[in-house]
Amino acid sequence: MKLFFASDLHGSANAAEQVIAKFRESGADWLILLGDLLYHGPRNAIPDSYNPAAVAELLNSEADKIIAVRGNCDSEVDQMLCQFPITAAWQTVLMPGRRFFLTHGHIFGPDNLPPMAKGDVLAYGHTHIPVAGQVGEHIHFNPGSTTIPRGDGVPSYGLLENDVLSVLTLQGDETLLSVAL
Repeated sequence: MKLFFASDLHGSANAAEQVIAKFRESGADWLILLGDLLYHGPRNAIPDSYNPAAVAELLNSEADKIIAVRGNCDSEVDQMLCQFPITAAWQTVLMPGRRFFLTHGHIFGPDNLPPMAKGDVLAYGHTHIPVAGQVGEHIHFNPGSTTIPRGDGVPSYGLLENDVLSVLTLQGDETLLSVAL
């Protein structure tokens, strides 16, 4: 199974267009959205091409392929625009021999792990900083932010392909980080 990960779009129509185009090009089975989809949040500057309604419309075009979790900036009002569920605090994807625990990162995250078995993957967003690596008995994975990267980061997304989790740049598809499962 091939999985495509994106997080922290924060209402940027430009980022959403790129995510949908890259998802379609990738041939991934599922588009996993790790929260903060439509609203920029009070601590963030308004992103370029800020248009939450357009972002919802773009994402709705792939509604039957989306698995999403709620971010700290997402609300019930946002759910009214989205034709796929976005209000779950966490989701799981089961793969042979492991579970992907999907969350935004503001409730469960690296500093507050949910119950996980050896080899499970914690996939989260929230920090806007890419992560892909083994931490103790688990794998931690954060695709970074498509819209508002932090630190020296660039807009990025994630991909699981051939048992490798990778963080790639949104422009250019350069691999920033990767970890084998």
